[in-house]
Amino acid sequence: MSKINLGIIGGGQLGSMLAEAAKKLEIRTIIYSDDTNAPAQNFCDDFIHGHYSDKEKILEFINKVNLITYEFENIPYETLNEINKKKPVLPKPSINRLIQHRLAEKDFINKLNLRTTQYASVEKKSDLDSLNDLLPGILKTLTMGYDGKGQYPINEIKDINIKNIDFSKGFILEKKVKLKKEISIIITRFGNNNYEIYEPIENIHENQILKYSKIPAEISENIFNQSKEWATSIAEELKYIGTLCVEFFIDRNENLYVNEIAPRVHNSGHLTINAYNISQFENHIRAVCSLKKIPLRKLSNAKMVNLIGNQIKPYRQNMQLKDNEFFFDYLKKEIKDKRKMGHITTLTQ
Repeated sequence: MSKINLGIIGGGQLGSMLAEAAKKLEIRTIIYSDDTNAPAQNFCDDFIHGHYSDKEKILEFINKVNLITYEFENIPYETLNEINKKKPVLPKPSINRLIQHRLAEKDFINKLNLRTTQYASVEKKSDLDSLNDLLPGILKTLTMGYDGKGQYPINEIKDINIKNIDFSKGFILEKKVKLKKEISIIITRFGNNNYEIYEPIENIHENQILKYSKIPAEISENIFNQSKEWATSIAEELKYIGTLCVEFFIDRNENLYVNEIAPRVHNSGHLTINAYNISQFENHIRAVCSLKKIPLRKLSNAKMVNLIGNQIKPYRQNMQLKDNEFFFDYLKKEIKDKRKMGHITTLTQ
């Protein structure tokens, strides 16, 4: 077959790992990013810097690729939709638009008869006066925001005054779950009822940023099966092509809740690089490029630890690793406090 030139929008660590996976499959990658220091330029075959509204740069990008995917969901829908008129974008831009909007996303999940936490739209501060039954809760911007950005834990109505929240943006209030555990499911869908699905991954967050992930998750067989079934029904309903992550809460009564959908490869799935025969990144490339689907096989149990901010420094200074440890440096130039700089995966038995 002729060589595939795959466009990837976004140049962070996920774009880097997608480019690495593509290289293994002899697929050329062209990264488009609005960040001149995007680390993915260290891993791709070609790099274009430009804003998402720069029509000339976008056209240059389109002309170099056969198809396009993306590493994060906060890309303007208008940009993806315009690109899709000229070259196929996978996952479809309409999926990204749905999941960019937290209220639309929750409504979509509920229409599938899947449980989410209780929620309500908040358009102005006074809307909260009638929402005491959703407290304690988390007030989230309807769009944008990740790793805790644009999210405000609210225990009582009076907390609103302390946080100086700009209500012109539109919010959703989500009732807090009496949380026992968080898990995620990574699934790659190749077509109708044609997918590969990884086992549930157990996650621990610190300051609303993912810190640890591990397999196997310490969960019941019922939750194990239910979470996989729910993720599959979401991927099927969306007619999704590529790798998708569904994040779940488990409450103290062993009830499962869908928290969020990520229409892309996901941080909690980094351990699949070492723990499985095919990583979430390679599976995404295989799905969007219509390559052969290879049955998943788990090679080892594993745990992954994100290196946040200065935690990367000892590893960059050649900290000694054990035989079962794998260090990933995202090659980000600037170290910031809450920035994911790399990760360590440890294979366990």
